[in-house]
Amino acid sequence: MGLLDILNSVPAGGVSNDPRARAAPPSQGMSPTAKALLALLAIYAMKNLRRADAPPTQPGRPAGGNVSAGVPGAQGGTLGGGLGDLLRGTLGGVLGGAAAGTVLNGGLGGLLKQLQESGQGDAARSWVGSGPNKTVSQGDLANALGTDTLDELSEQTGMNRGDLLSGLSQHLPRFVDQLTPDGRLPTEEEAHRMV
Repeated sequence: MGLLDILNSVPAGGVSNDPRARAAPPSQGMSPTAKALLALLAIYAMKNLRRADAPPTQPGRPAGGNVSAGVPGAQGGTLGGGLGDLLRGTLGGVLGGAAAGTVLNGGLGGLLKQLQESGQGDAARSWVGSGPNKTVSQGDLANALGTDTLDELSEQTGMNRGDLLSGLSQHLPRFVDQLTPDGRLPTEEEAHRMV
């Protein structure tokens, strides 16, 4: 199953009586929750790339900032093509082009590492491994992801924090499970085939 198939199977999370929370018709693109899941991977991929390639943070610049920093060809615009067209702006640009498998692999690895470091390692391991997926509360997920990440996700998806956390806590376990069908992180090559 490809990443696009996985994302298109994610209905919008949050408040089920809210018409904005229902899955969008195919002509309108993916649901806000699916966009949030994709943006979450992109954010953690960028954090991984920054740690590996760039100096930590530049003085006088706020942490978080432009998530396309350090990615060739992603200076605030879109690179176009494939999944990049689904999310306009800087996150879409990050996911377009040949590096999409690297972004998927690095983003998933970075997200799982963050969850482990924030005390949610048991839940994250259950999502990757075989067997039932453990749940993570909205509060625990908020603590694990942090304010900067949640603010960026809200900005990229247009979702308020409550709906965002509701959707992520509901769909993130299954999303990670589907991206790790062999009970491990996909290799960059496997991740590239998913995209």
